[in-house]
Amino acid sequence: MTPSVPAEARAHVDDLAAFVQASPSSYHAAAETVRRLTEAGFAELSERDAWTIAPGGRYVIARDGSVIAFVVPEGAGPLTPFTIVGAHTDSPGFKLKPKPTVIGAGGWWQLGWEVYGGPLLNSWLDRELELAGRIVTLDGTEHLVRTGPLVRIPQLAVHLDRGVNDGLKLDRQRHTAPIWGLGDDESADILATLAAAAGVTADRIGGYDIVAADTQQPRVFGAGDAFFASGRLDNLLSTHAGLVAIADAHPTDAIAMFASFDHEEIGSSSRSGAAGPFLEDVLGRIGAALGGTADDRARAFAASFHVSSDVGHSVHPNYPEKHDPVNHPIAGGGPILKINAVQRYATDAHGAAVWMAACEAAGVPTQEFVSHNDVPCGSTIGPIAATRLGIRTVDVGVPILSMHSARELTAVLDPWYLARAMGAVLAR
Repeated sequence: MTPSVPAEARAHVDDLAAFVQASPSSYHAAAETVRRLTEAGFAELSERDAWTIAPGGRYVIARDGSVIAFVVPEGAGPLTPFTIVGAHTDSPGFKLKPKPTVIGAGGWWQLGWEVYGGPLLNSWLDRELELAGRIVTLDGTEHLVRTGPLVRIPQLAVHLDRGVNDGLKLDRQRHTAPIWGLGDDESADILATLAAAAGVTADRIGGYDIVAADTQQPRVFGAGDAFFASGRLDNLLSTHAGLVAIADAHPTDAIAMFASFDHEEIGSSSRSGAAGPFLEDVLGRIGAALGGTADDRARAFAASFHVSSDVGHSVHPNYPEKHDPVNHPIAGGGPILKINAVQRYATDAHGAAVWMAACEAAGVPTQEFVSHNDVPCGSTIGPIAATRLGIRTVDVGVPILSMHSARELTAVLDPWYLARAMGAVLAR
């Protein structure tokens, strides 16, 4: 008999669904995170202002599509360490090119866009997609924009490709261009459509960062409502869990921090990515505001701890040979501890012990993940942050199916387990 899902777990994924729907781009995800935390009593900081950091204070700051929030315990000083949970806001997909309006064969209006990250291209076919992101007008004002269902990448019918079921191969330039209209060429202008959605005129657009997002709503389904399917679970699932954990954090001995970065799917090398200076800048400014020196900061970092959270692979029932034969993380079995011999994940023995203790304190199960030796793993923000800052880091996550698909799947239990474990980490 399928076990029932606790009401708390279902409530958590319902809120996760609302967060995903509010976050079709990394910029929307950062804005929604700031909005929720501001409502929860966090004071918004600007990087352009001088900072006054008070013990007991709760603060949030955004840089482009990235956001950092932190809670300062009473009695905090320049030697107070940090406990950080980290994630990322971006997801694989497509990003609009310059001169994006294209008139295709047969009078179809199409778009020029680039592949962003490593999406499962076939999963984006025959879906109603929206365009979302930011427009910056010539006066420097940033406008968040989303169109609702507007574009679709049509697949070639089987009658015109009789061998398609023997293996579909998509040319990224020719076969992923979407359609979005029909008619007189003179009226086709996607930038005018985006400008109207943003409440500006196209001639005032100075720049834009626009991506595609699936518009199908998240859904709970399966026997006993065991499954949760949604777009952008990689990695809005971890971003949402960290948001929930920091909103409820009441640390005693460390500054509790949540950081979610843009551009992880393309290597993190940007001003707002995990390989950029954002986190280091914020940590340094907090220490300085608390009266610390460079030596104090190094001492605080030596006592700090970072949990990097990203989704991982659940054992696939149709491809069990792709997984390690012994370490078999399963959906619903709790968050995973990611381990890799060559440090593609930053976990070491001390970090693993901290994570295991946190899961025990939270009353949630946990399980190890390690790759099959013939199927190398990807990486995360964990090794990047550990390398930049020297802070001990552990890599964790939630097991999912269909990673990098336009629509991914997790067990309803696991996002709730992850948020509880993160809360236990931030309680120190």
